[in-house]
Amino acid sequence: MNLFTILSDIEKVNAEASERFLFSRRKLLKTTSMAALATPAFFAATVNKAFAADADVVEVLNFALTLEYLEAEFYKKGNMAANLIPQSDKQVFMKIAEHEKQHVEFLKSQLGDKAKPMPEFDFTANGMFPDPFTNYPVFLTLSQAFEDTGVRAYKGQAPKLKDDKAVLLAALKIHSVEARHAAEIRLIRQLRVWTSEQETGGVPAAVYKGENETHHHDGIDLMTLVDEHFYSMNGSAVELIVRESFDEPLTKEEVMAIAGPFIKSMMP
Repeated sequence: MNLFTILSDIEKVNAEASERFLFSRRKLLKTTSMAALATPAFFAATVNKAFAADADVVEVLNFALTLEYLEAEFYKKGNMAANLIPQSDKQVFMKIAEHEKQHVEFLKSQLGDKAKPMPEFDFTANGMFPDPFTNYPVFLTLSQAFEDTGVRAYKGQAPKLKDDKAVLLAALKIHSVEARHAAEIRLIRQLRVWTSEQETGGVPAAVYKGENETHHHDGIDLMTLVDEHFYSMNGSAVELIVRESFDEPLTKEEVMAIAGPFIKSMMP
């Protein structure tokens, strides 16, 4: 989902406009007020305005498009594979695939002739993840890796949008919906819904590197905000909760180090 999420998720708005809920067996993907907040016309106007104001936005959107291409193709192939996804999970992945396809289409429409073409993908990552479309546990592992990386990628790129409040606000709203995609995959895998260096589910450690931070917002140590009495009752558990309370950002370079092995030919 994704910067993987970032504006890449902007087209999530189209999906949300026509349906208020993304159905999953746990209804974790409930979309709340996303549709009411924004319309495709609103997004088109704000993105085009951002293009005129800051060339960085084009770079961010093409980065998002690269990752959205990867996810859209991954879920397309997964849904087409015979006997891969159990019926109990099929609706979840059909809906996620629909959203990712919409993200790609929207980003391409906004980028116009600046949009990069879709690269070729190797979803085995040169044999690191064999048989992802015949082996459901491997498919789920990659889905988790892509989703959790996307959430962190978004946070890494969001500062580049800070000068356009409308685009940034829209991206943050969309990001919250995309994070639910990531949480749903983790639930399917019977993991906790938040990311953690302690619980990777077999996903490469680079996806969760640095997730144990307690310092946020220019160095504020969240541990100093914990009630002393509460902490004295169960200090280790409290510290773990604090460390797992936020997704940390990943830089573009860190994201591409994770996603790069799945990309056979990079975009020019």
